[in-house]
Amino acid sequence: MERNRMNNIEVKLVTAQQDLEKVFAIRKEVFVGEQNCPPELEWEFEDESVHFLAKINGKPAGAARWRKTPNGFKLERFAVLKKFRSFGVGQALVKAVLADLPADAAYVYLHAQVQAVTLYEKFMFQKLGEEFEEAGIRHYKMVLTK
Repeated sequence: MERNRMNNIEVKLVTAQQDLEKVFAIRKEVFVGEQNCPPELEWEFEDESVHFLAKINGKPAGAARWRKTPNGFKLERFAVLKKFRSFGVGQALVKAVLADLPADAAYVYLHAQVQAVTLYEKFMFQKLGEEFEEAGIRHYKMVLTK
């Protein structure tokens, strides 16, 4: 697909079961299929999470979620299908998720895969601590600074 035709990115809050199934299919392809994440680690906290589905020209392209944890608000499971990468889907997802957080979300954090750190830095996240491994993948904890 040509880059200039990929400008119609829509991110919406998931409310319908059929959209949630699209979110899970994207995550399965990216995390379980591409990154060999164990399936039992991929699906957790689904009921307490707020899910998002990104589409490009009406086609499912990416997914993300946020949830409240004892530590604050955690952004998680950012996934973009391989054929839709480098078109701005990840940035659109981060913007949508951040905009959806409650106004009193004082502590916002995530575990960024090493290759995604620069994406989150664009949104004022800063690395905190040392690199660590999660589900066999290298990550940094990142915290939103305001």
